[in-house]
Amino acid sequence: MITHVGDRPPTYDAEPTALPAAVPQELDGLVPDTVLDGARYGTYTLRAASVRGDSARFRGELRRDALLTARFGTDEHALVLVAVATGARATASAHLAAADACRWIGEAVGRSHARLSEDIRAGRRGELKSGLNRLTDRTYGKLRARAAELGTEPRRYTAGLRCLLLPGDPDCRTRIFFGIGPGGLFRLRDGSWQDLEPEVPAASGTSADNGSGTGSGPSRPGPGSGTGSGSASGWPDGGPGGEGLTADPAVTTSWPSYVEDPPGPPGPPEVPGLPAEPFRFRGSVARPGDTLLLCGPGLAGPLRGEPALARELAARWAPGQAPGLVAFLADTQLRVKGYSDDRTSAGVWEA
Repeated sequence: MITHVGDRPPTYDAEPTALPAAVPQELDGLVPDTVLDGARYGTYTLRAASVRGDSARFRGELRRDALLTARFGTDEHALVLVAVATGARATASAHLAAADACRWIGEAVGRSHARLSEDIRAGRRGELKSGLNRLTDRTYGKLRARAAELGTEPRRYTAGLRCLLLPGDPDCRTRIFFGIGPGGLFRLRDGSWQDLEPEVPAASGTSADNGSGTGSGPSRPGPGSGTGSGSASGWPDGGPGGEGLTADPAVTTSWPSYVEDPPGPPGPPEVPGLPAEPFRFRGSVARPGDTLLLCGPGLAGPLRGEPALARELAARWAPGQAPGLVAFLADTQLRVKGYSDDRTSAGVWEA
């Protein structure tokens, strides 16, 4: 089986070289080179992995990415959360910020999982977007507060955060994506990749491209693929995808029901001069045979920038049956020269 794609082999070795330096009093801050998880609920099979990048493996640096998979509730009321976070580059505490982001959004979703599950099954799209936006804002407020505790700049203790919500009800095929920051959301349907990343307005002085790479890899659905705003009370079925996409930008629904913590003093304000990342949200209805792929920027970049990687993964996953854990790990580690960051991803195979 091939281990890399592209015209030339990658610079670094395929296997880890150096372990990160350890401090006796801070051993709980170490993170393993690789994390692997999986599950099966309802009509889908989940595979998730987070792997230290080639560059970090060679230099003995910690994995900046964090991965959380968690189930809340039971039976048809169960709700599975997958959270992927990437800490800021060139900061010593990047791995801690990523872990905090995953943990705090997990706690928030867990406290509201019953209402979230109900709203997903009922197709309450507007309420979901506003509620999840609020929970995400609270998570970033905690990151700013933690930065203040550590005496560091908020921009140095932060992380991109991307999440999937997957209901356990076999009669509900709605899949919810939300988050902030760069990365990718892709769907493999009928052997072809589609880039489902929600379109967001460009921040002042920045590009609408989220920094996760461009190229001729997986492509966005063309016009008429169901990108209308639709009704806030359900999932529109227009377009060939038969799915609801990003909710209307103006969120008017108040959301007193999704409460992460008891009311308390407000967190630190936004930092002047620090560009605000837009909140991303997308709800879609899966079809049998679909594969949904959520990933951080370390995998989104080569998927968009190296067509050979997109083709190879499509060939491996197009048959529709979920790979085993070890096979999924090998697939997501397919190496591409010029892309050596951590790779964290979650694949959802629909039966």
